[in-house]
Amino acid sequence: MPETLQRTDRAARLARARAIVGAGKICPAERITDLLEAVIVSGDRVALEGDNQKQADFLAASLAKLDPVRVHDLHMVQSVLALPDHLAVFERGIASRLDFAFAGPQSRRLAELVAAKSLRIGAIHTYLELYARMLVDLTPQVALIVADKADRDGNLYTGPNTEDTPTIAEAAAFRGGIVVAQVNEIVDRLPRVDIPGDWVDLVVQSPRPYAIDPLFTRDPARIRNENILMAMMAIAAVYEPYQVARLNHGIGYATAAIELILPTFAARRGLKGKIARNFVLNPHPTLIPAIEAGFVDNVYCFGSELGMERYVASRPHVFPVGADGNLRSNRALAQVAGQYACDLFVGATLQIDAQGNSSTATKDRITGFGGAPNMGADARGRRHPSPAWLRAGEEAGERLRGRKLVVQMVQTRQPNGAPSFVERLDAFDLASSAGFALPPVMVHGDDVSHVITERGVCNLLRCRSPQEREAALRAIAGDTDFGKRQDADAIDGLRRRGIVMLPSDLGIDVATATRDWLAAKTIDDLVSASGGLYVPPARFLS
Repeated sequence: MPETLQRTDRAARLARARAIVGAGKICPAERITDLLEAVIVSGDRVALEGDNQKQADFLAASLAKLDPVRVHDLHMVQSVLALPDHLAVFERGIASRLDFAFAGPQSRRLAELVAAKSLRIGAIHTYLELYARMLVDLTPQVALIVADKADRDGNLYTGPNTEDTPTIAEAAAFRGGIVVAQVNEIVDRLPRVDIPGDWVDLVVQSPRPYAIDPLFTRDPARIRNENILMAMMAIAAVYEPYQVARLNHGIGYATAAIELILPTFAARRGLKGKIARNFVLNPHPTLIPAIEAGFVDNVYCFGSELGMERYVASRPHVFPVGADGNLRSNRALAQVAGQYACDLFVGATLQIDAQGNSSTATKDRITGFGGAPNMGADARGRRHPSPAWLRAGEEAGERLRGRKLVVQMVQTRQPNGAPSFVERLDAFDLASSAGFALPPVMVHGDDVSHVITERGVCNLLRCRSPQEREAALRAIAGDTDFGKRQDADAIDGLRRRGIVMLPSDLGIDVATATRDWLAAKTIDDLVSASGGLYVPPARFLS
């Protein structure tokens, strides 16, 4: 049988599976490796669910135990590399090619494996891009997914963390692929059906609940005065003048600081009901005080957050809560909402160059992009207006359309002391060494509207030449080598035109940028603000 036909021979694969599990869909946990070797063929594209929170960790570990003589040269298609087992399949020769979106804690090891030619990266995708290609030309022959519960017909309940599951399952199920689900529990009746059973071929109950990381939780106690100063400038220079009502926050202490000063600093400026009303983001605990203060109308979620389950369930007027009483999240739909329904994205990066291009792919870390390029791109298909979109377009000199606000908030130096501003991104060298056709730029400079550091804000929408953009970025780059090459006279001119804004230009006294502005200063304060409904993960408890 030709190889291409063999890989799509669904009936033969299921017949081999039946020899292991019998007539039903339930596979005993101790037979999972045998099952995977029965349904996976060398050279297959395999989608392994592992987003930046929940992980099909039992299936990942079982995949890494396959016999590389029997199963090899797999093409892994997955959102996130978060677990050692995600790379073990390459180290053991089970897989050889990878298409992914984000690497997170495995970013350094991934860079080492790429340098050693132990794996070949097809592309570093955005989430939406990877999902789209799963439906077009990266369709998985086998999808390994994860859910909270299943019934014996294979119907799945994903609970508050639906995340990537529907997209991966649909991509495989409707192209003759095999869908295997790892679940925490097999029950007679589900609270709700998130994935119908006729999309799912096989189910295994994991010996342990699936791994999930409270990735979006930031302890207010670790927010520094510099973060608060940057948050104050963001509100004064961006949120307030553009009347930003619909927005997405990335992960970080600067955005956590913004969330925590909405009920204080923003309220003092009379902005309640005018800004930050509609969010697309996970249920950040640091958003609790703003929700309780009536700042936030609604939040649509990529996923959930550990410890926030009871709080979210008790606020169905804010979060998308189903009849079962739990959040329903969806990463693909949230990416679309963040790209088209939001007026503002605030993110961070590891490096920014002289034209505002940014990347998290550096010499020794291939972190990937996740959703930042989707959130941080001007959606040129957008047609509906809003005050923020129209004003940004006007400032950029657009006559027929508006512009999305794309803000990079980054301190002039990373926590390890490395400069955030560089003359040349490491991404260019990485492209050469890894064989990429283009350097892995995360957010392109022509999409960036503002950059905020602890030194000030630059408004790139108002720049009319590459030289102005470069001068504006150098003006807020601090004592980095990049920042030292600034022209003081040029900076004065940029300040007069509102391209560069220092704290004093925004009426902010740096000495007042202290933790006193925080509506919650500790995790315990967040618990209190939630009325005891927020239950922090153990790592955040003293």
